[in-house]
Amino acid sequence: MSDDVKAVEIPPHGLQGLLGVPAQARGIVLFAHGSGSGRLSPRNQRVATALRRAGIATLLLDLLTEDEENDRANVFDIELLAQRLGEATDWVHLNADTALLPLGYFGASTGAGAALMAAAQPRHRPAAIVSRGGRPDLAGDALEEVRAPTLLIVGSHDPQVLELNRRAMARMRSEKVLSIVPGATHLFEEPGTLDEVTRLATAWFHQHLGPG
Repeated sequence: MSDDVKAVEIPPHGLQGLLGVPAQARGIVLFAHGSGSGRLSPRNQRVATALRRAGIATLLLDLLTEDEENDRANVFDIELLAQRLGEATDWVHLNADTALLPLGYFGASTGAGAALMAAAQPRHRPAAIVSRGGRPDLAGDALEEVRAPTLLIVGSHDPQVLELNRRAMARMRSEKVLSIVPGATHLFEEPGTLDEVTRLATAWFHQHLGPG
């Protein structure tokens, strides 16, 4: 299976992305990165590579321009990040290679809050969401409007984020599952923990993006 990835630019703000569409893709996953990260995140790159090998297209993108990243307020502006993810979703629906593919979101850290906020908008409505070490609580009242099946993955040694995920999960009305990865801290740097994240995410998207 081809794992060709090409650079793309998402209008109207010229956001930089990396698009990989395997042959006979069964869906596409958009990655929303956490603060201080972007399309070149090694952890999300590993997850994306595994998804493509499993037949799922991926779009890793920077939700801010370089100039915007210099303003730290933008990095934590969840509404702005959700808006940008929505713009990328619109682009995917118009792009010839991806227009017909069921769509999912993968959010990490603050990016999970942006993914859930974007998912609450009726015009976007992804088929599935995965949060890795995420801050779903940052989506606020939008949590109650999310309809997509959502998998929340948190490390067992990340107690503050784990508690925030439990509280956010209680507000959600969609199908939701909390998976706790034993021995993992916030960045899943411990041996084997990111592999477990990848396994869980791949299974979730396979289940909810359809047969292709």
